[in-house]
Amino acid sequence: MKGNLKIYFAGSIRGGRGDSERYRDIIRYLQEYGQVLTEHIGDEKLTADGESAMTDREIFERDLAWLKSADVVVAEVTSPSLGVGFEIATALQLHKKILCLFHPGTGTRLSAMIAGCNRIVVKNYSTLAEIKVSIDLYFKTIV
Repeated sequence: MKGNLKIYFAGSIRGGRGDSERYRDIIRYLQEYGQVLTEHIGDEKLTADGESAMTDREIFERDLAWLKSADVVVAEVTSPSLGVGFEIATALQLHKKILCLFHPGTGTRLSAMIAGCNRIVVKNYSTLAEIKVSIDLYFKTIV
């Protein structure tokens, strides 16, 4: 293990699960740096309906507690998601370190609220290898 960080990974759930396999790969890699508090985001059984065993309020309270305890937030922001945007805004208010990963070749455009914020590091990628390099370089600056 490269570190003992608490990592909050954010990725689209109700906004669409088209990138869930990519989320799973990112989470596996992040686990080399520490505990990924939100590893369920990569679960292929998790659908766009979300987590049915919990109420929305329970999910909100759990995720907010995880955000507060996290050392760093890593968000995959290619699929537009209200929840991920909310998590990033909350992380900014909590003065968390934030890395956003974006795949520009998908036809979506990254929100100016993410791209234009100087407290968020945005890294574009097209392959998993590029994601890993971006994570490695980012984590070298924060550890």
